[in-house]
Amino acid sequence: MKKFFQNKWFKFSLVTLIYVLLVIWIRNFWLLFGIAVIFDIYITKKVNWTFWKKRNIQQKSAFIEWVDAIIFAVIAASLIRLFIIEAYTIPTSSMEKSLLVGDYLFVSKVNYGPKMPNTPLSVPFTHHTLPLTEHTPSYLKWINWDYKRLSGLEEVEKRDIVVFNFPVGDTVIVQHPNESYYRYKRNLSTQQIKRRFDIRVRPIDKRENYIKRCVAIHGDTLEVKHGKVYVNGKPEPDLETLQYNYKIITNETPINRRFLQEMGISNRTIKNSYIGSNQQILPLTDKNAKKIKNLPNVRSITREEKSPGKQSSYIFPHNSRYDWNEDNFGPLYIPEKGKTIQLTTKKLPLYRRAISVYEDNKVRIKNGDIYINGEQTNTYTFNMNYFFMMGDNRHNSADSRYWGFVPKNHIVGKALFLWMSIDSDASFLNKIRWNRLFDVIH
Repeated sequence: MKKFFQNKWFKFSLVTLIYVLLVIWIRNFWLLFGIAVIFDIYITKKVNWTFWKKRNIQQKSAFIEWVDAIIFAVIAASLIRLFIIEAYTIPTSSMEKSLLVGDYLFVSKVNYGPKMPNTPLSVPFTHHTLPLTEHTPSYLKWINWDYKRLSGLEEVEKRDIVVFNFPVGDTVIVQHPNESYYRYKRNLSTQQIKRRFDIRVRPIDKRENYIKRCVAIHGDTLEVKHGKVYVNGKPEPDLETLQYNYKIITNETPINRRFLQEMGISNRTIKNSYIGSNQQILPLTDKNAKKIKNLPNVRSITREEKSPGKQSSYIFPHNSRYDWNEDNFGPLYIPEKGKTIQLTTKKLPLYRRAISVYEDNKVRIKNGDIYINGEQTNTYTFNMNYFFMMGDNRHNSADSRYWGFVPKNHIVGKALFLWMSIDSDASFLNKIRWNRLFDVIH
């Protein structure tokens, strides 16, 4: 039996079978020519594929063994990261209480189907910039592949926590990488921006990774009324983890800091919450708000809300015809592949970026008429599915209410479980949140 498993023909057959299954999954049958390479590696051995070591050496040196191990580890880890699972860190509080700053989680590429890279020539284990640099790209644009996604186990569903490439992160101001370029563009001309800042353009797979909860999928109509989400006219069930900002007024005695920390509120949030000697604004779940309301030193606690009809200029679609804000938004139809919508000059701001940027069409208005790719039209049929994402920390989340839809080709993967959680505000011995280790993400 041992000789059978060590037989070169058995090894060749097993590796070829795995390789063929991978080619079928990728659906690029040009890769079948790779079987010739596998045949030479295991059977004919005419080509020295391990060119860094000499042939006919009976005993490997320690250096060659390390080189072999490193190359194998890099290739294996890169394939796992591309096709199966990838690590991710939570940098902001937009998903509290579901996910906390300092959470380390694994994101499944298999669930929604792995997305093939647009820029395959890149430094392994990097995203868009090289380590220890701020602006040096970690990738080359010599090869730029079109969007392609392999078969997955499921589709994105409502309430899934999803990692995706930042849709409006195609253009970045180097001096302000964490701020939206388009926010600057709404206030400054293109020439003013170019004079003041350095601009970089990034392909889809090299844009910043965001993580939010999917609240509506393609074909749905979404509306937010007084902070509550309605999908297709029906209210969505509230999650226990949802947070809103509350204004708290106390008497001369402030709320005990340790009491707030026990509710999972970070020191940084508490420190930045004070707007007066006896007033503060804190993000709270409904349960925590009730706890604070019952404190003897609390005079009042009120959930913050922007009134209907009070427009926020930074809220999508950034158009004076829409008096939407983060608490009162929509109704908005989420585009679905193959569906045709009626277009008017009023409705166009809702879908213009999807039509022109995400689906690569030229859109213009002339004499009150809409032209797409030079042809006058009042309809458009979408080529891709879209999603609407929101953070559980509703008043502290830059999400689809601010920049619109998430296209299918920007979806990276589904958040699965935490493998580490570190509280930067805690003392040395208490930095690890032991109760969150290996928690499944809901």
